[in-house]
Amino acid sequence: MTSPTQTEPPFVPLRHKGWASKRTPLWVFAVVVVLAVGTVVLSLNHQPSSSERASDLRTYFGDVTTGIGSCAAGVRGSETAYDQVLRGDTAQAKTAVSIFNYGGSNCTVAGSEPVNDFANYQVAESLDSLNLDTADNDIITWGFDANTVQTDMVAVVNAATPAARASAEATLTSAVGTMNQERSTIDAIWNAAKKATGSGAAFTNLPVWTPPSS
Repeated sequence: MTSPTQTEPPFVPLRHKGWASKRTPLWVFAVVVVLAVGTVVLSLNHQPSSSERASDLRTYFGDVTTGIGSCAAGVRGSETAYDQVLRGDTAQAKTAVSIFNYGGSNCTVAGSEPVNDFANYQVAESLDSLNLDTADNDIITWGFDANTVQTDMVAVVNAATPAARASAEATLTSAVGTMNQERSTIDAIWNAAKKATGSGAAFTNLPVWTPPSS
């Protein structure tokens, strides 16, 4: 008995069609390009006026005072206390040491929130050419120098022998010289910025000091 012949329908490949994509009109791309170019042109053409830069510099100096002002005030307090002890008011030595330690801690990124905040400060774009970023780094360095100075004050006041005191005083004098030099560098940048902008704004008066000898 012969089996019936099996026939299969011819193979027809399936055609996969996705949804027709909607093409973005060319005019949309043209508008985007025009807007982008216009933004760039405006940013290039806009130059801050002298009054804007002077105002921004005044704001900057205010922000500097907020950041480092408590440190500077602490240094002045420590200088006054140190002078009093070395001029014979030894009864205040313990109090003076407390002042030195507190003032020093107010001058570091780790010990002072205002100083820590200022370490991340961004200068206004209108002042970019005035090297104020460099001055800001120098301010943080000045704070560390001020911390060292006040630590050295403690060593002088606590010295147990004349030789130890003389050695501590020499170390303090060197540290004060470093701090004062940093201050001169900062002042030079700030004075140049004031001249460039025509600003009459006062900037933070970082103390300059010459320690007395015992």
